[in-house]
Amino acid sequence: MEKFNRLIFIPVAAVLFLMIGYQYVCPADSNTCYFRSDDKGLFQRYSSSFEFVYTEPEADEDLPSRIRSKFNLTKPDLDRHVDFNIRGDDVMVFLHIQKTGGTTFGRHLVKNIQLEQPCDCMSGQRKCTCHRPGKAESWLFSRFSTGWSCGLHADWTELTSCVPVVMNKRDKKSSQRSKRNFYYITMLRDPVSRYLSEWKHVQRGATWKTALHMCDGRPPTQDELPACYSGEDWTGVPLADFMSCPSNLANNRQVRMLADLSLVGCYNMSFMSELERGRLLLASAKANLRNMAFYGLTEFQRKTQYLFERTFGLHFIRAFTQINSTRAASVELTEKVRWRIEVLNALDMELYEYAKELFLRRYQYSRQKQHQEARLRRRQERQQMHRTYLTELWRLGEEDEKEVVKVLEDVATTEDYSSQVVLW
Repeated sequence: MEKFNRLIFIPVAAVLFLMIGYQYVCPADSNTCYFRSDDKGLFQRYSSSFEFVYTEPEADEDLPSRIRSKFNLTKPDLDRHVDFNIRGDDVMVFLHIQKTGGTTFGRHLVKNIQLEQPCDCMSGQRKCTCHRPGKAESWLFSRFSTGWSCGLHADWTELTSCVPVVMNKRDKKSSQRSKRNFYYITMLRDPVSRYLSEWKHVQRGATWKTALHMCDGRPPTQDELPACYSGEDWTGVPLADFMSCPSNLANNRQVRMLADLSLVGCYNMSFMSELERGRLLLASAKANLRNMAFYGLTEFQRKTQYLFERTFGLHFIRAFTQINSTRAASVELTEKVRWRIEVLNALDMELYEYAKELFLRRYQYSRQKQHQEARLRRRQERQQMHRTYLTELWRLGEEDEKEVVKVLEDVATTEDYSSQVVLW
């Protein structure tokens, strides 16, 4: 008779335990849990054991709740994660577009990433040595690591043809035997702000005259790319004069630096009509940007940091800061002048609109995916805890009914306290 009572007690104890667990994950005043007939219900049976499935709503104030969708973006466009092998042959290539916050971001890459072997940045020197762990090879191609090895502010057309050759030569690797992964990254900025910032920079004496602008194996001729000024620089240039030069590379700079220029005859403006040239450049820039491993936006520093960390699995030591008090922000514009700048940068305006939506949707997708991963992790932890208790119940049921009751009371106390923590 005593043996029969023990046999009856074991399933009763198990049912009581499940009821306690249900009260924990689905309190009486909650409508977040319910039974379904499909495989997404509260209980699922795997290998004759119960697993708890808990669905909890996640709120994130940082997520854009409504992003007006203008572009047809697919899941592969949004899901960005690369298996960057810093110990192998992978190389991160930073395409640095002028006045997009690239200098700040470039310093983050060499001074602010948690690495097994941090970059060696000597005081008083601009370049840092960024070697792989245990190897005298660089994992980063950027201004602050390898210098301007492919030319000053090299664009996509220059980098894609130059970087593999330069890196194989630096690391003494054969191009035939070396199969590297090159992960391109860049920063973009609101076109009007970027344009004004470049004007201010040129006004102070910047020229970038040593840039190569290589395309199809040669630089542009003087006729293809005439200078906007005579003399050494364009110091003190008024904004009106800056805007009036038709060959000013500040116009649509972001599209030009991200597009494959060989598609439009490089800098030969007579190769095709201006309308067709603009259409091809914009389409190429969008495609190259979309297929890059990562890009950030100057206007969203914390989101840029987050997406970089999620994409590469690397983490920064210090948080990025948003600085809005720039030289460009201090420029007062009339509506007519702003409109003129937008017309001069019409391609950049379209590119930035596309880039901004893609960026925010990637951020939203990544945050939701992170929340799902966290919920799955918590669910697995609860499942493991419940399986442990069930195993203990079966074991104690054969030994001492009083011990079973004590375990159930402990579980009830723990679950009740945990639910109160959630409410707090």
